[in-house]
Amino acid sequence: MADGANTNSLNGAEALVRMLQAHGVRHVFGLCGDTGLPFYDAMRGLDHGMTHVLTRDERSATYMADGYARVTGRVGVCEGPSGGGATYILPGLIEASESSIPVLAITTDISVASYGKFPLTEVDQDALMRPLTKWNTVIRRADHVPRMVRAAFRAMTTGRPGAAHLGLPYDVQYDAVDPADIWADERLGEYPAYPQAPQPGAAEAALDAILSARKPLIVCGGGVVIAGAMDVLERIAARLDIPVATSISGQGSLAETHPCCVGVVGSNGGTDQTWEAMTGADLVVFMGCRAGSTTTARWEAPGPATRVVHFDSDPMVPGANYPAEVVVLGDLRLALEQLEAAIDAREGVVSRPLPRFGGTAMVADIRARKFAGFQALASAGETPIRPEQVVASLQTLLPEDATLVSDPGTTCPYLSAYFTLPRAGRHFITNRAHGALGYSMAAALGAWYGRPDRKVVALMGDGSFGFTVGELETVCRARAPITFVVMSNAAFGWIKASQKADKGARYYNVDFGRTDHAAIAAAYGLPSWRVTDPGELDAALRAALAVDGPTLVDIVAQPLEEAAAPVRRWMG
Repeated sequence: MADGANTNSLNGAEALVRMLQAHGVRHVFGLCGDTGLPFYDAMRGLDHGMTHVLTRDERSATYMADGYARVTGRVGVCEGPSGGGATYILPGLIEASESSIPVLAITTDISVASYGKFPLTEVDQDALMRPLTKWNTVIRRADHVPRMVRAAFRAMTTGRPGAAHLGLPYDVQYDAVDPADIWADERLGEYPAYPQAPQPGAAEAALDAILSARKPLIVCGGGVVIAGAMDVLERIAARLDIPVATSISGQGSLAETHPCCVGVVGSNGGTDQTWEAMTGADLVVFMGCRAGSTTTARWEAPGPATRVVHFDSDPMVPGANYPAEVVVLGDLRLALEQLEAAIDAREGVVSRPLPRFGGTAMVADIRARKFAGFQALASAGETPIRPEQVVASLQTLLPEDATLVSDPGTTCPYLSAYFTLPRAGRHFITNRAHGALGYSMAAALGAWYGRPDRKVVALMGDGSFGFTVGELETVCRARAPITFVVMSNAAFGWIKASQKADKGARYYNVDFGRTDHAAIAAAYGLPSWRVTDPGELDAALRAALAVDGPTLVDIVAQPLEEAAAPVRRWMG
C-alpha cells in the first residue's frame, strides 16, 4: 500500500491530487476552466511528481490519456471543466471503455449548493457519463474523495479494463478531508490488476478441441496484448505450427514477421488472401477477441459449420455472437499459460508428437500472394501518390521499435494490411472501437509521453487533421519528436468510397477544399514537407524522421474511391 506525502490538512482538491499520486499517476492531460481553479491550485502548490500537460481541446486530453495507457500498461488520466468541457471528454471515454483501456476522466463541476438553480454550465454529469464508462460518480462530499478514487482505480484495472469518471464539484474541492484516509493499492495503477485464472480443466478442454480439428485458426483481439500474453502465444503457435490471425486491435499479439502470423483478417485491413484462413478453418479459437462485425466481416465467417473455442476475460463476450464449444474465462496470459501446461502434460504421456497444423506453410503462401499485389502497387510510382507507397517507405525507414498511431480513416486499412510489425507488443495504435476522427494526433503525444525513447509516427487523412490541428501547438510546446503524416485527398475519403460502393457513386457533400497542411504546420513552428511527386517521398520522410522535434509531411494522395484499399465491401 502507498500513502500520500506528509501533510497536516487537506481540502478536496488536494486530496484528489494526493490520491492520484498514491496510485502512481505520472501524467495528467487536461484543459483549464473556471470550476477547476482549486484543482489547478493544488496541482501547482503540492509536491507530487506528476506532469500536467495542457491541451487545446478536452477530446484531445482523453485521446492522449488513451494513447498513454496503451503503451505503458498504466492508467491514463485526463481532466476538464464543467459544461462544454465535460461533453467534449465523452468521445474519448467511450473509445477507451470499448477498447478495454483504463482512462480516468476527472471533470470539475459547479458547486453542489447551486444544483438546480440554473447556474452557468450546469449539466447532470452523472447521467451524462454513466452509459460511456465502466464506473462513474459525482462526488458530493469531500470526505468521499479518497474512497471514490480508490473505487475508480479498482474498477478500471480489474476484470476487463475500462474507463471511469469522477465529477468533483467546486465547493467540494474546498471542504476538508482527513489526511489519514490518503492511501492506495499501487497495483491498481497498472492493468490488468489482480488477474483471474480460468476454472480448472477449461484449458485442457480447449486443447482437446484444438487437437481434434484438421485446420484450426487462432484469432487474437486486443486482449492478448493487454494481458501481456505475447510470449506464451508465440510458444504455443510454434509448437503446434498453428496459424494465428488478428483483428486490428489484436495486432502485436504475435510479431507479424513470425512464420505463423497470418496478419489481419476481416472487413477492414484484411485481404482476400488472409480471409482464406478464416473461411478455410474448421475450428476458430478466439483469444481476447469479441468476434465483432469487423473481424468477422459482419459474421460472414466463421460459418455455421465451423466450431468455436473462446478465450476471454469478460464473461459477456463468449457466446454473444457464436455458440462456443469450449469457453476459457480468465486473464489471457494465465489462460494461455494453462494451455501451454496442458500441452506439456499431453506430450509427456503420449507416445507420438502432438499434431502440427501446417501454419507455417499456409502463412508463407498467403503472404507471398498478398505482398506480390502490394509491391506492384507500392512500386508503381503513380501520381497522386498511392498509400501503398507510403506504407512501403515507412516500412523501410522506421526503426523496429517505432510506435505507429493511425486515425481510423484513410490510413488504417493500409497500415493494418501491409505494414509488417517486426515485434510483438503495442506498436500500432488506432481507435477501432468507435472510429472517431481526430484521434491520432493527440494519441501520438500521449504515446510519446508514455515511451519517450521510441520514435512515434502519427498518420491521418486530411479530414482527421482538421479535427485536432490545434494540438500542433501542444506538440511544439512539448518539443515531442513526433512525425505526422497527412494523406491529403480533399475529401472525407471513407464515406466517399462507401458512397461509390454502396450508392452507385452518387456522391453528396463529402468533398472539401484542398489545404496546404505543410504550410499550416510551418505556421505552428514544425519543419514540414509537401510531397506531390512519388520520387520525392522517401527523401521527405527520411528528412522528417531525422529531426529531433515534431515534423509533418503532407502527401497529396490517391483518393480512396479510386484506390484498391483493403476494405472488403469496396472490393466486391
